[in-house]
Amino acid sequence: MSDHNQGELEARLLVVDDEPNIRDLLASSLRFAGFDVISAGDGTEALKLAGSEEPDLVVLDVMLPDLDGFAVTRKMRASGLNMPVLFLTARDDVSDKVQGLSAGGDDYVTKPFGLEEVVARIRAILRRTKQSENSAALLRIADLVLDDDAHEVHRGERPIELSPTEFKLLRYLIVNEGKVVSKAQILDHVWEYDWNGDAAIVESYISYLRRKLDAPDEFGNIPPSLIQTRRGVGYLMRAPED
Repeated sequence: MSDHNQGELEARLLVVDDEPNIRDLLASSLRFAGFDVISAGDGTEALKLAGSEEPDLVVLDVMLPDLDGFAVTRKMRASGLNMPVLFLTARDDVSDKVQGLSAGGDDYVTKPFGLEEVVARIRAILRRTKQSENSAALLRIADLVLDDDAHEVHRGERPIELSPTEFKLLRYLIVNEGKVVSKAQILDHVWEYDWNGDAAIVESYISYLRRKLDAPDEFGNIPPSLIQTRRGVGYLMRAPED
């Protein structure tokens, strides 16, 4: 536990990296930036601390000695731990980014990274998470209901588990029901931090969101798709026509 008064700090962070030098440098820098920081050196310890300390965000190295960062995130989500995750990775391949996002991550920083970039991305994630928590409305489209207060989504009677970024993306699409939003607009409003125009990330995120929203019910019935693609333009959220 930190000796700081948590009321004076921006947020509590869990930093996970098996390299002591990187872990200590990150922790010290984030404390200097105004965060309360706890740390772990492997995936097993990270899972324990995520459950017991309930940090506001996890800064998670992908390459860990026991469980990789993707596996840690999947286990967190399966355990009902939905705090956002910022991945640290030495790999800059789009497929790795996509794999991390599909595991329930929220953003990526590639090693070697600048500490200012890490802080900027952390604050962007926390800002959009807070915006979702502070909103107080039920948003509906067809049989899909998004509850901002409870941070829950249902399609009919079926609950849908979403990461904070997936939730923000879905909310943005619902709020713009009937309007086509471009990939650039999605990057700007959902990530609030540029992915260097990496359209594949947006495409993959939309694909994962569709998979969750359009999953068959307990009787095997597949609901009509709510997210439509306008090729070369963007995406559109619209209730199916009768």
